[in-house]
Parts: sequence; structure tokens; C-alpha cells
Amino acid sequence: MEQSDITLDRMRTFVRIAERRSLTAVARDFGIGQSTVTRHLHELENALGVPLFTRTTRRVTLTDEGARYYAHCLRILGLVEQASQEMRETRQAVSGTVRISCTGALGTLHVGRLVHAFQDRYPAIRIEFGLTDERIDLVREGVDIAIRLGPLNDSSMKLRPLGESHRLLVASPAWLKTNGRPRHPQDLAGLEGVRMSRVQGSERLHLHAPDGTHHTVAFRERLTVDHGLAAREAFLAGRGFGPAHRWLVEDCLTDGRLEVILPDYALAASPLSMLIAPERSGIARIRLCADFLASGIASISGITRQGTVRAPKPRAS
Repeated sequence: MEQSDITLDRMRTFVRIAERRSLTAVARDFGIGQSTVTRHLHELENALGVPLFTRTTRRVTLTDEGARYYAHCLRILGLVEQASQEMRETRQAVSGTVRISCTGALGTLHVGRLVHAFQDRYPAIRIEFGLTDERIDLVREGVDIAIRLGPLNDSSMKLRPLGESHRLLVASPAWLKTNGRPRHPQDLAGLEGVRMSRVQGSERLHLHAPDGTHHTVAFRERLTVDHGLAAREAFLAGRGFGPAHRWLVEDCLTDGRLEVILPDYALAASPLSMLIAPERSGIARIRLCADFLASGIASISGITRQGTVRAPKPRAS
């Protein structure tokens, strides 16, 4: 059998003959001569070495081998069409506008660079990138993709879990020098902290010890802020201790501007999710952008997929 004789054109001719049961009808469908249809079939049968049809003066009927080969051809031609369709959608996807909304601090420190990288790859796609910690109505605001921290209850949106964002208790070296280094959760009770006003339940700290016990400590805030970047600056300025997402302070921990306190006690992680307006989820450029962002976000320090084993928490210096 010569593999080069088994072409997609001959497969398509064979499939159409099997469905129409008439060489004349197939010639009409394809707009070609009946002799060409006959030639395609003969060449395919010769290449395979088996008859695919039994022929009478009035119709053609599949042989057992022909019926099996017909099923294989349907799968092969279906895959070819699917691949072609995906490529057509990709060509269409490389232009147009995608509107993205993201939690402010995460967008500023990390997602913005992913947006830049996406546009470097697809320069004809226009991005509208909005930063807000408000829970906006995607449909009313005309937003295609929203990236949000915390529990979500909007069942009307298509939700794509991105993972969990892990948090640490941090403080500046200057603050620790003045206030001492806490060794136990109850040591935090009399110390002043920086609290995020938009975080539900942030008036108390809930810490899990290595032995499985749970500790709840009332949070005595000296400063309350409503934005992650404001909390970061407050920690750096020595205004107090407090919980922070790892991605918010990773660089500060690395260069020593901030330190982890009570590293053996874990704070609950926050779910990180992507919301997509349902009526927009089928648009190729939006799917392309959503996949690109999801992949990039998975590499951000401190964000892990649900069920992933956490890396050991850094020890305080």
C-alpha cells in the first residue's frame, strides 16, 4: 500500500459515496465529473488493497471492510476539520478588544505584566485593563474577564478557579525592634496592626498551629486601609504588623525590608478566581486571553492550585 495514495480528497470522496450510495450524486455534489469520482475510489481501493463497495447497476453498498474504514475516515476528517476551525478562530482572535477587570494590588504588581506579554504576542488585540477591588457587574460594565480574590457568589458568571493565594503575617525590622518579636499568637493581642477594611472578618486573626489547634486573636488596628498597596507601604513604614498575600510582599521579604512573624502558624488562604461573562465566553480572543492569563497567574509566587501541597513557610530571621 502506498500511503501517498491515501489522500484527504479520496477519503472525502469515499465518505460521500458511502452516504449518498451513488457515484453520480457525488459527482453532482462536488461539481466534478463522474470519471473523477470513480478514479478517486479505484485509487483508494488499490492503495488499501481491499474493496470498499459492492457495485450493482443501480447502487453501491459498503463491504464489511468499507464500513470499518468509513468509521475511521469520519474520525480522521472530523479531526482535520476541528484543527482547521481552531486555526480559523485563532486568526480571528488576534484582533478586537478584551476588557479585563482585576483586583487592584494584584493587577498592579503582577497581572499588568501578563497583559503586556499577551499584547506582545497578539499586537492587534486592544486591552482595556481596569483595577478595582469592588465587585462590579460584568455585564453592566461591559467587562469580559474579571480576576477576583475571596469567596464569590455570582452564579450567573462562568467561574474558573485559578488557585489559592497564601498569606503571611509580616512586619518591618524597625517595627520588630521597637515592639519585639511575637512567639505565640497571644503575643499579638496588645500590638498595633495594619488592617484591610475590605476583607470580611479582618477584625480578628485566625491562625492554625502546626499541632492542628486554632487560635483567634482580636486585631487592634492602628491603621485601616482599603487597598493592598496601601497596606504594603504601611508595613514598610513600620506602622504595624499584619497579614499580607505572599505575592504582595515577596520582593520585600527577599531583600529584608519585611520579615515573617509567627512563620509556623498558618493563615487561611484566599480563593483566586476568574469570572467570564457567559455570553462572551465563546469568543475566541477572550478564550485566548483567559487561557494566557490563567497560565501566567499560576506562576505567581504564593498562588497554588487547590489541593497542591504548599511549600514550607519561610522561617523568621
